[in-house]
Amino acid sequence: MNAEEPRTVLKEVERWLSTRSWSVTDRPLHKILAAKRATGQTVSVVLPALNEEETVGDIVAIIRHDLMEQVPLVDEIVVVDSGSTDRTSQVAAAAGATVVHRDEILPRIPAVPGKGEVLWRSLLVTRGDIVCFVDADLREFSSDFVSGIVGPLLTDPGVDLVKAMYDRPLGSAAGQGGRVTELMARPLLNMHWPQLAGFVQPLGGEYAARRGLLEQLPFPVGYGVELGMLVDSLHIVGLDALAQVDVGVRKHRHQDGQALGRMSAAIYRTAQLRLARGHLIRPVLTQFERGEDGFEPRTYSVDLEERPPMAEIEEYVQRKAA
Repeated sequence: MNAEEPRTVLKEVERWLSTRSWSVTDRPLHKILAAKRATGQTVSVVLPALNEEETVGDIVAIIRHDLMEQVPLVDEIVVVDSGSTDRTSQVAAAAGATVVHRDEILPRIPAVPGKGEVLWRSLLVTRGDIVCFVDADLREFSSDFVSGIVGPLLTDPGVDLVKAMYDRPLGSAAGQGGRVTELMARPLLNMHWPQLAGFVQPLGGEYAARRGLLEQLPFPVGYGVELGMLVDSLHIVGLDALAQVDVGVRKHRHQDGQALGRMSAAIYRTAQLRLARGHLIRPVLTQFERGEDGFEPRTYSVDLEERPPMAEIEEYVQRKAA
């Protein structure tokens, strides 16, 4: 890289931030609804859920009240249960969501654990032209998380994917959440895909995209799905088709350090596959926990499987044609 290239990339990121980063207040709800009526596009909201009975009901109820009953922005809310052992499914259904179990979708291909697996399969049980993903563990949820990221897709035909950006408090510390983002994802993106350096929350679970883009993307089955989706979208549609919207503050359950280590390994692996495919051994991650006889190793496999673009799945193609 010559001396001019970093400055050129920086200028591109600054230009993108000035033209593709917005606030939720930039698009009043009445303008978003007018664009929806004019274009005839439909909107699906998907919540991937695993043992989220404490929060999933409130999220579904707020979206349903604010964006289905009060105004007709959202056409369907689908909760995909990925094997909960609590009352997640019952709570979500009682709040007004359509609940589908992960294993019931595309049974021809056995399901594997992982968030990306659930998001990939959700394309087969939703019908919206725009698909909006929302994590099911959010607290003090606002429907701005949905209207904010759906708005640019309805009002600007040049935008294909929109991520939410927000503050992520960790306990009483403002802005200290997102540890995997700061320690793993942001350095990877800045080093290898600097055009994406402007994303405030590249790993955030709240984002919306056009179905036409989502069906072209491979989906890492685990926690690498958000980074993989961002990188692959950059290559398929280009930087100016990607955007972000400030929706305020995101509060949710935080994981412990070892869980974050496993997430980081999956994200690193996702990046590694995109940098150099092939001739790679199956990776594992060893962590340590203190037991009766001292530190004991715990070894975990790192997610590397990816689902192919949904446009290559026969059942999806038949459903779309029908």
